[in-house]
Amino acid sequence: MLIEIKTRYAAENVTDIDGVKIDFAENWVHLRKSNTEPIIRVYTEAKSQAEADLLAERFMAEIKAICNL
Repeated sequence: MLIEIKTRYAAENVTDIDGVKIDFAENWVHLRKSNTEPIIRVYTEAKSQAEADLLAERFMAEIKAICNL
């Protein structure tokens, strides 16, 4: 699943050390599988909390779509 995200955003600045981090012009998202739980952690940073929340929601929806959830 993280490989699919990395492929979809190949045109962006993507780092795949310890998960997948995508740097956009104004914000970033870091997706990381947990080593202790069956979850994916989603970290975001943006100019405001609202923008960071929207970015997180966007990627959580994309992950669900990839996993057919």
